[in-house]
Amino acid sequence: MQEHIVKTPFHLWLIGILALLWNAIGAFDYTATQMQMDFYMSQFTEQQLAYFYGFPAWVDAAWAIAVWSSLLGSLMLLLRKALAAWLFGLAILGMIGTSVYNLVLTDGLEVMGEGSMTFTVVIWVIALLLYFYAVAMVKRRVLT
Repeated sequence: MQEHIVKTPFHLWLIGILALLWNAIGAFDYTATQMQMDFYMSQFTEQQLAYFYGFPAWVDAAWAIAVWSSLLGSLMLLLRKALAAWLFGLAILGMIGTSVYNLVLTDGLEVMGEGSMTFTVVIWVIALLLYFYAVAMVKRRVLT
């Protein structure tokens, strides 16, 4: 049985590169926060720093899952691997955990200040779009 090879559409490269860059920023943010890099963390107030550094282990784990799964999903997208859809889905599960903590269990939006809800929505929209895009590319057999 011969498998039909689907040509890689241009938009896959464009979306894959943009996704990789976007998620690399998220990975940097996570790493800088976890390592408490002074040059990066100095932009936050004392209250915000206390909030970040006070995350319970399960929130740190959920954040790590969201960030690293998104970054790996972007790489898998560029490598045309169906695993991208699974990784973006896993990232969404991690985001659910962090969102429950930030929006329901704590006053995260208040601590982070004006604009934090808008940024949260942007992150969610991009994550969902990447997931649905990867699923569509799997169905079209662009990702195998």
